[in-house]
Amino acid sequence: MKRFWLVLLALGMLFAFSSSVFAADVKFTGSYYAAGMYIDDLSVMKDNTGKPATAFYYQRLRVNMEFIATPALKLVTRFDALERIWGGPRSGAGVVPGVPYNLRWDYDSYGTRAENENIAFDWAYIWYASKIGLWQVGIMEDGAWGTKFADNARPEGKITWLAPFGPVVVGAQIVKLAENNQTALFTTTASDQDIDKYQGFVIYNFKGGSVGLLGVFQKFHEGGFIPPLAGTATDILGGDLYILMPYLKAKFGPVAIEAEVDYAWGKMKWDNIPGASSVKIDNLQAYVDAVADLGMFYVGGTLAFIDGDKQSTRNKIEGGILSGGRDWNPCLMMFNWDRFYWAGNIFGPTAPVVGTLNNGAPMSNAYFAQLRAGVRPVADLDIMASLSWAKAVRTPALNTVFATGNPAGVSIDLGNNKEYGYEVDVTATYRITNNLSYMLGGAYWFVGDFYKGLGETQKVQDNYLLINKLTLTF
Repeated sequence: MKRFWLVLLALGMLFAFSSSVFAADVKFTGSYYAAGMYIDDLSVMKDNTGKPATAFYYQRLRVNMEFIATPALKLVTRFDALERIWGGPRSGAGVVPGVPYNLRWDYDSYGTRAENENIAFDWAYIWYASKIGLWQVGIMEDGAWGTKFADNARPEGKITWLAPFGPVVVGAQIVKLAENNQTALFTTTASDQDIDKYQGFVIYNFKGGSVGLLGVFQKFHEGGFIPPLAGTATDILGGDLYILMPYLKAKFGPVAIEAEVDYAWGKMKWDNIPGASSVKIDNLQAYVDAVADLGMFYVGGTLAFIDGDKQSTRNKIEGGILSGGRDWNPCLMMFNWDRFYWAGNIFGPTAPVVGTLNNGAPMSNAYFAQLRAGVRPVADLDIMASLSWAKAVRTPALNTVFATGNPAGVSIDLGNNKEYGYEVDVTATYRITNNLSYMLGGAYWFVGDFYKGLGETQKVQDNYLLINKLTLTF
């Protein structure tokens, strides 16, 4: 009998210590893709040297895990793994103090690119639905708002509160973009070189859509960096940045419309560049998209404007603060983040400055227009074709104000032609199962005169891209 009670006591203790684990539920979701990309030439220049065609396979595994303690409380995590080119070289692992914050990591991750080639955790935050609103505390997604336009989703450490009031949702967030105080891993003589962001939003949901407004205040303490304003690695600047981002999403019968306008203003200062101690920010961009779904067929169009920097105004920055965003990729080739992340720039002229006229991502300094149409001959097949056109808002120029410290600056006009060119894209996506799809696409870029460079004397050539992608969701 004594042995029986000892066994029973042991089982009771085991149950007691394990009860919290048994009460937790774990939910897994995620995705995996494997893709292949071919680019005919990594340069738009005719008779270029050292810029061959490129072809490779790449992949990414993304897993979301939710540890649910109660219906109102859970821990949300996410990691990316084996995000790399098949058989390709590994990237460097360094995180260099003093490098601008958005260059220390993989752009879309809270880890380095080298960590993502193995495994990198991006999210870890508490989700708590309280009586006074929903709280989220930890490292979570930031930079996504409204429409896909201007979205630069990436994990950041932040505190979020939001609450619904009927059809209205209000919220506030504190975001830590860069922490440069003295720590065990970072040595500094300054007391505060952080970059902090504070934002609030309101969303009104109505039948068939929503409208919202996001307000952002971003504080750059002395010593913080903000690309592309930092002309050299030693530039020290501070200042205040304000952004308003209203958006609209609405559906009228078969027609879906979305629009967004973003405006940034504020003031930045440099402490180590004579004559350029204070610069005003005045950056505007806008976007509208409409799609009519007619069953088997659909048609749509997009218009976008992203202002560029006016080189004659040395005390004002009209472009470069805002962009079309890494998550908005209306073309397969021009200004496409996926292409840029895996294959890099498509290079323009090497003179007068390397990189001045490259085609990277995301889109900036551009007028953009697109027409597209699609057909679904069967339920599981979607074929889409689009014609896109892009042109620079401002004529690009080489400025030596950062290098020389000359407040007047030296501006060298790189040509009057501003057209990036036209692009034709065709994609076909087939849903093999409810969770597995295959996409095959091609792009042909009629390269514009923008890339002819100084004096418009250099010759350009057209370019094309082929891509296929297998995607599994679970």
